[in-house]
Amino acid sequence: MGILIQNGTVITAEHTEKTDVLMEGPTIREVRAGIESNGHTVVDANGLLVLPGGIDAHTHMDMPFGGTVSADDFLTGTRAAAIGGTTTIVDFAIQARGTRMRDALDIWRAKADGKACIDYGLHMIVTDLGSDNGKQGLHDMDDMVREGVASFKLFMAYPNILMVDDGTIFKALQQTARNGALICMHAENGSAIDVIVQQALAEGKTAPIYHALTRPTRAEAEAVNRSIALAEMAGVPVYIVHLSSEDALNQVREARDRGLPAFAETCPQYLLLSLEDQMPGRSFEEAKYVFTPPLREKKNQPKLWDGLVKDNLQVVSTDHCPFCFADQKQLGKDDFSKIPNGGPGVENRMQLLYHFGVNAGKLSLQRFVEITSTAPARIFGMYPRKGTIAAGSDADVVLWDPQAEHLISSATHHMRCDYSMFEGWKVRGNARKVYSRGELVTDNGHYVAATGRGQYLRREARGGAWQ
Repeated sequence: MGILIQNGTVITAEHTEKTDVLMEGPTIREVRAGIESNGHTVVDANGLLVLPGGIDAHTHMDMPFGGTVSADDFLTGTRAAAIGGTTTIVDFAIQARGTRMRDALDIWRAKADGKACIDYGLHMIVTDLGSDNGKQGLHDMDDMVREGVASFKLFMAYPNILMVDDGTIFKALQQTARNGALICMHAENGSAIDVIVQQALAEGKTAPIYHALTRPTRAEAEAVNRSIALAEMAGVPVYIVHLSSEDALNQVREARDRGLPAFAETCPQYLLLSLEDQMPGRSFEEAKYVFTPPLREKKNQPKLWDGLVKDNLQVVSTDHCPFCFADQKQLGKDDFSKIPNGGPGVENRMQLLYHFGVNAGKLSLQRFVEITSTAPARIFGMYPRKGTIAAGSDADVVLWDPQAEHLISSATHHMRCDYSMFEGWKVRGNARKVYSRGELVTDNGHYVAATGRGQYLRREARGGAWQ
């Protein structure tokens, strides 16, 4: 027997319909009106929205950075994600220079094994194609695709740590023309930024605000433009991660207007937080908002919302990478460049987008589902297994209460972080029940399933052909 959800309003990226959903085992068996109960466990979803589970395609669990490690591991981070209505994440395995990508994949799968509470995929961060003109590294990319790693991330920032040169980027892009994977780009001009950072420090400018002021929007826009140009030369799609500014968005929009397969995501922090409000340059408390790209001026926010509406931005992810203020952020007390970059967000993404998007009239319900679930599933090789409510899809289902009020606070959130970027914000709309592969995992804000039940997702390399 299965679980029959009755009387709810099913929302997908294509349809809104008052209908029933029958889950049997890990999959959705039927979606239609009038399904007979026939001994199934009946869940009354009257007054609720029935959504496909959220997909956060950009998280960093248990990630080493800046002499420390992100505060959430795969247990606490995925548990918090589930409570917020996200049933799938795609995290990042990091290839250490001088090692093989296989080593990184094994390390990150071991980090998740026995801990992940929801299903997870992995992008591969490429830092080294090897000394043989890249042949070994390019072969490794093909091997990763066979292991279900359908996307690779390259950095144009963080010199001598993660940054790679344009030649490496171009070779990797060319390889995806052969293996169908997708390159994700952290697009900032790291070389120029490094000069600006060193100049600021030499002038005694050490406060957190200078993290933002030394990473101008033009440095982001230039790198986005260069990423798209390299991808166009290679004849492949490209995906820009955590796009933060109008300058950068203009580059994506212009490329898409020319018919290029340029995709991009933004994050709640760029849609809702600003230099003026969160980082006026008054205290070290502002280290809580040090992430990269940095906070921008408020004038960028309506442009990013417009980008979501017009599909110049396809996805909203979180870049969830929390570091506690009390100890980890303090590493940069006297030098903003040593503040670990990142903040908590995986638990609140759906709430924030629903409240400030749907309730505010900026997003339709169908567009809300598309940017939080369906588009990332399609772009990253998980659709239609994930990202929709349809017969044969995984039974990742969220019963969403559009009237539920919630106060965001570090005192009650489930992320392992001692602050919230949205402390004290009141939102309306929240997950009431969350199912992952047909199993109830959260109920009224409480995680109720076993630890470590999440499965590794082998994603399909499609080369952006879905679009």
